[in-house]
Amino acid sequence: MAKKRGANEGSIYRRSDGRWCATVDLGWESGKRKRKYLYGETRAEVANQLTRVLNEKVQGLPVAVERQTVAQFLTGWLDSAQPSIRPRTFERFEGIVRLHIIPTLGRFRLDRLRAQHVQALLNRKGREGLSAQSVKHIRTVLSIALNRAVKWNMIGRNVAALTDAPKIEREPVATLSLEEARKLLDAASGDRLEGLLSVALAVGLRRGEALGLSWSDVDLDAGVIRVSHSLQRVGGRLQLVAPKTSQSRRSIAIPEVVVKALRRHRARQSEDRLAAGSGWQDSGLIFTSRVGTPIEPRNMIRAFKGLLKKAGLPAARFHDLRHTAASILLAQGVHPRAVMEILGHSRISLTMDTYSHVMPSVLREAADKMGLALGG
Repeated sequence: MAKKRGANEGSIYRRSDGRWCATVDLGWESGKRKRKYLYGETRAEVANQLTRVLNEKVQGLPVAVERQTVAQFLTGWLDSAQPSIRPRTFERFEGIVRLHIIPTLGRFRLDRLRAQHVQALLNRKGREGLSAQSVKHIRTVLSIALNRAVKWNMIGRNVAALTDAPKIEREPVATLSLEEARKLLDAASGDRLEGLLSVALAVGLRRGEALGLSWSDVDLDAGVIRVSHSLQRVGGRLQLVAPKTSQSRRSIAIPEVVVKALRRHRARQSEDRLAAGSGWQDSGLIFTSRVGTPIEPRNMIRAFKGLLKKAGLPAARFHDLRHTAASILLAQGVHPRAVMEILGHSRISLTMDTYSHVMPSVLREAADKMGLALGG
């Protein structure tokens, strides 16, 4: 049943299915009348869309009348967004769109996509066995894309933002104890990975950040390294990319034990250069293969696991060395703000939440110091 339209609202009416609709007459073109249809759940939503379209029409701006499908929009969005997205991130976005979103939602008209459609997709992916984190990534990518559609005046609101994100249970981070960290470094003494593991354990660099370090990023006399790149596989090829965030680009003071390990590593690399002769490929990187090329991460992980076994330690991920560095720093009484800067976290809350298991001992030490101060 149609409702009487409000004053100055134009041709707004309510459809039999309960949704509100407005029709904008765009005149004649090639003997055919052009119209644009606007839809929404409320009269106010459609009225806002109508006002915007009429203003565009008055200003002489082109008013889009094509009825894109979700698949068509997402394909165009990826093309337009690629220059501004990190290569590795773009690969993930493209894979999520191609494998998960388009097969289920691609056939819907963009302006008719509803929150329940998106929620059904997320629920289905969960039932199919995808992790909560993977399902959340699907929701995030679709939400980013639909935000752009809103800005481009293609839809009235972002329906993905109206869905429920899957709850992700935060698992406690895995770390080595201080004694285990020392055992690992002892096992790596004289090994090609000695310098890499020293850096990872001392300042908690991510794997890509450590493998992307260049000699130009290091001042051994001052004891400082600068994180300016990350080594990542993009399009099947290892290449240096910019850090993920501005906080990831940072300068870090390194302890003397790491300086000594890097000096030994530089001497070892000079021997590799002489042995390779004309076959040496100078990448400028600190951690390289025997011919100067970037280290293949899979080979590095294999060698890392061998050193864990040599040290008599349980299996661990390379990323656990980052968690170990943070835990040791906090346990030694280093201020969480300093740990945040060393790790390159964007927020101190991320540092506090991730390493909350260390905080009780830090807080106990603070209380003891306060007791000594007040009772002294």
